[in-house]
Amino acid sequence: MSELFNVAQLVEENARRRGDARAIAEPSGARWRTVTYRELQQLIEHEHAALARAGLRRGDKVSVFVRPGIDWVVLIYALFRLGAQPVLIDPAMGRTGVLRCVERIAPRGFIGVPLACALKLVVPRAFRSVEVTIVHGALPLGGRTIAGLRKAVRDVPARVATRADETAAVLFTSGSTGPAKGVPYTHGMFRAQVAALLELYAMREGDVDVACFAPFALFGPALGLSTVLPRIDFSHPARANPAHVVRALREHRAVQCFGSPAIWRRVAPWARERGIVLEHLERLMIAGAPVHPPLIEECLSILGPRGDVHTPYGATEALPVSSMNGRAVLAEHRARTEGGWGNCVGSPACGVTARVIRSIDEPIGEWSDALCVEPLECGELVVRGEQVTREYEQEPAHTLAAKIRDGASVWHRMGDIVRLDEAGRIWFQGRKSHRVETSQGPLYPVAIENIFNSHAAVRRSALVGIGARGSQEPVLVVELHDSAHSSAELASEILAHGRRLPAARPVSRVLFHRAFPVDVRHNAKIDRPALARWAAGQPR
Repeated sequence: MSELFNVAQLVEENARRRGDARAIAEPSGARWRTVTYRELQQLIEHEHAALARAGLRRGDKVSVFVRPGIDWVVLIYALFRLGAQPVLIDPAMGRTGVLRCVERIAPRGFIGVPLACALKLVVPRAFRSVEVTIVHGALPLGGRTIAGLRKAVRDVPARVATRADETAAVLFTSGSTGPAKGVPYTHGMFRAQVAALLELYAMREGDVDVACFAPFALFGPALGLSTVLPRIDFSHPARANPAHVVRALREHRAVQCFGSPAIWRRVAPWARERGIVLEHLERLMIAGAPVHPPLIEECLSILGPRGDVHTPYGATEALPVSSMNGRAVLAEHRARTEGGWGNCVGSPACGVTARVIRSIDEPIGEWSDALCVEPLECGELVVRGEQVTREYEQEPAHTLAAKIRDGASVWHRMGDIVRLDEAGRIWFQGRKSHRVETSQGPLYPVAIENIFNSHAAVRRSALVGIGARGSQEPVLVVELHDSAHSSAELASEILAHGRRLPAARPVSRVLFHRAFPVDVRHNAKIDRPALARWAAGQPR
């Protein structure tokens, strides 16, 4: 039996310590709506009472389809406090994907905006497990609303005494490199994540954080930060208006900001062209896809001397695994990065043990040290620690494929090919499923792409394989900067640029693509399988 702990306690503790300090701010017309830590805690307690009145209880899975904001944060922490388990599915994966996830997870509760509730009425089969439905907003056809439940609250129940090893939430992966899967998070895992983030980035109570990735807004109240939600569509970060992001950063004098590469590829050049320098921004954090030196360089150009770029590395199943700072990448590791070593993503975070094992496609039932590769060799990264999840929700086959038992602990297979350098830092080579299997051996995309990405005309590139595994032709698909124009001469020039290094010499063909397909969550991970299918259909 594990100790008693509920992640909602972290907000309670901050409310006692930081009562009148601002907890969260969000856009409201031309102004900002804000709540203090004391107000946030009162809202959470009141919401807990409303949810309990609706019939939700400890252990219930509750699908949540509410737009990120103050009310969303309150709702999630109220579910934690109740001992219920919010199920978070990315709506950007589309109707079919969302319905498949809901049906598989079989929630007892459903809380959604009117549009989501309409979907529930149109496709009732996917929601047949739902017994408690709550509308978050006004519904013309009637129905039980969260506002109405709040009005009926008289007494606030005590926080449910959950165990640290009890499921707190189920978070779905994005499905960008395989089917979307539900990942159970325990209350203890959330606590371990908070501790790891505090240590990695030396965050201080009251630091202002602009959260351009919705889940990070949930961490802010637990970390004691002042969280600002900018005016963006969190489901489509690549469409972010740079002016709105910069406004949030400047008006609130943000100390840190977290967002995907897709956001910073828009914000950094926009700010640089206008001579904007964010002197107060100390930690500009980029995650969700490989972060290459040119983007780090551009982001550093809008920071003051105290600012740095940080590239957290991890996955829904294990976060954070490591982190690297941008100034060190440019000063110490750029030559290796652009020489075919991959992306340096830093040393393992607090509480994480990392190993590199042979690249094996089959499940591995039990851990053995004999699985590990020699120092500096490439292989699959496996990690274990308190912030590493142990299974997938109702997915025994995927759990078997991704987890390795080691006594009472579990190793998670990241599905990434890496190597560890002499200092134990992790160098990301690419996804295992994206490797190109040639007759001369495997090629790992990110390591090769970095070589070609250093060409001035290349915005980004993707290495894909055409043909049967074991004899695939490696083809480089290139997305150019806006000012560059594709031509046979430029293709030859890009090939020659890469071939100066042995690692890139197997690549003998370049194709140009106007805009790469990307993942739905961060709008930054390149969909290499889709590009491979496209490349296979191009004339030679």
